Amino acid sequence: MYELGIVKRNIVRADKAAVDKLSLFGVATIHEAMGRVGLMKPYMRPAYNGARMCGTAVTILLQPGDNWMMHVGAEQLQPGDVAVAACTTDNADGFFGDLLATSFKARGAKGLIIDGGVRDVVELEEMGFPVFSKAIHAKGTIKATLGSVNIPVVCAGALVNPGDVVVADVDGIVVVPAAMAQKVADAAEKRESFEGEKRAKFEAGVLGLDLYKMREPLAALGLKYVD
Repeated sequence: MYELGIVKRNIVRADKAAVDKLSLFGVATIHEAMGRVGLMKPYMRPAYNGARMCGTAVTILLQPGDNWMMHVGAEQLQPGDVAVAACTTDNADGFFGDLLATSFKARGAKGLIIDGGVRDVVELEEMGFPVFSKAIHAKGTIKATLGSVNIPVVCAGALVNPGDVVVADVDGIVVVPAAMAQKVADAAEKRESFEGEKRAKFEAGVLGLDLYKMREPLAALGLKYVD
């Protein structure tokens, strides 16, 4: 059960050096490096092509059809933050558009992740303000009910605590707990290095069957080649 009517002003953000390092890697690499956990649901998509972001989470809990807490949350944003907005129930109204984006950008926000709808997509792209959402929806919202800011939320199936690292690209969105950020960044760097070596071998014509030593287990399971 969510706690409503709360704004936490002081949150512990992930170490900046770890965040900067995580920003060098893609969502798929980070997800694998973290043990195949942390992904949001695949219905979350970039509002425009090329949108990507990496930053520390300021969480916003919305009520359906009401974007009041987006304005409250804007005040808590600091340079390098990503706003992560969840809703108390399923809702796809257009909670966010170019005016709020202008406000968020002025605060130094890296972007918005919202399990809801957004609008003014052309303007968002022109501004270069990355947004990932469940829907594009022109329907407006009201300002009448309290949610909360900087409490733990579940956004598109993923638990997000204030200060966690959120990375988003065309492959999806992954949440890295703040306490694990450096460890995951180092693991992602190592994985990326290994993938570079594998890519070179594939380019040279080596097959995955041989690189990953698949032939023996396939044969043990009864795979037969017929000419």
